[in-house]
Amino acid sequence: MSIGTPLSGQRVVVVGAGSRTGRAIARAASSAGARVVLAGPDPRKLEWTAGELSGPSEVLTLDLADERSIADFAAAVGRFDHLVSTAAMPANGPLRDLELADVQRAFSAKVIGPLLLAKHLAGQVSESGSFTFFSGVAAWRPAPARTVMATTNGALAFLVQALAVEIAPVRVNAVSPGIVDTGSWDGLGTDKETFLRGVAERNPARRVGSPRDLVKAVFYAIDNSYVTGTVLHVDGGGRLA
Repeated sequence: MSIGTPLSGQRVVVVGAGSRTGRAIARAASSAGARVVLAGPDPRKLEWTAGELSGPSEVLTLDLADERSIADFAAAVGRFDHLVSTAAMPANGPLRDLELADVQRAFSAKVIGPLLLAKHLAGQVSESGSFTFFSGVAAWRPAPARTVMATTNGALAFLVQALAVEIAPVRVNAVSPGIVDTGSWDGLGTDKETFLRGVAERNPARRVGSPRDLVKAVFYAIDNSYVTGTVLHVDGGGRLA
């Protein structure tokens, strides 16, 4: 997937590289000439991603719920240019059914983990480097049984503003996807097409998103040195509908 942003010689860390979106970002970065560090909790998924890349890569395991793991990861990574984290651990369901452990995991992936990544890695970023995290449209369009998702995504949106000030001149941004056909909706089976068609009909852009839309937003955040503390909404206007 070509994204038009040359990254030759740069080192890009992708946290959540075993996920569909993380894999797409890693492939694009590799195609653009980057040396890619693939990070996440499951080394098997990371090796799968590594096998799809056109350039050099390395695999490092990382648990965003464990600060020691993050500190060890920082020591192993060394200097780098950009970090992108797609990590998420949703805790969806009616409020009365939520388990504290699930809520804590959701915050570790979306809020506490990114905070600790910045704590341990900000001193290792190049002068023109950046962090890009993933928020989500649920923060702007909360719905029943999505309270934790809305809260974690909203907290991350404010976290990137605070980090952009605290660790400047390192840039910190977020991408906020709407409904994107990454494959995560495949579990709907035969209802998937109906669901996505309904989303497109209500969406001002009159379509759902694609992984390429997310990749382009990430690389805009990486490439534009005058963008920091910003949430890039890649939702086709879905938060407005």
